[in-house]
Amino acid sequence: MAIKTVLKMGDASLLQVAERVEEFDTPELHSLIQDMHDTMAAENGAGLAAPQIGIGLQVVIFGVEMNARYPDAEDVPYTVLINPVIKALTEETEEDWEGCLSVPGMRAMVPRFSKIHYQGYDQYGDPINRNVVGFHARVVQHECDHLQGILYPMRITNFRTFGFI
Repeated sequence: MAIKTVLKMGDASLLQVAERVEEFDTPELHSLIQDMHDTMAAENGAGLAAPQIGIGLQVVIFGVEMNARYPDAEDVPYTVLINPVIKALTEETEEDWEGCLSVPGMRAMVPRFSKIHYQGYDQYGDPINRNVVGFHARVVQHECDHLQGILYPMRITNFRTFGFI
């Protein structure tokens, strides 16, 4: 379909709360997901949220297989996740490096829950329910933050780790 421009930190639309998707398996939804997929692939990203390309809907995609940006990360299955709900399965958090296509060229250590349950729907309206840990849990939390208008620098607890790659 099309590679879209990824909005950068400072764009006010990245701070908005995204709307729930009400209709599944529509040509418009499939087109949005294809555009997101093409954009994420072109940017070599691990995930992308619809608000990052200017669409205020609760849609995220993610997936990692041998990504040069994340050389030590385990594989994360390609997933389309709509109207997600995340629940921490532990109080334990882990700090690790994060970057973002909307905050290019920078990285920081960000605390995230180490084990989560997420649920939502795929583009056809079929339910998704998963318990995940590690990098998979980090990616889901990062992408779903975009749906709440949160960028990873807002989660940094020690700004001494925030800087250019």
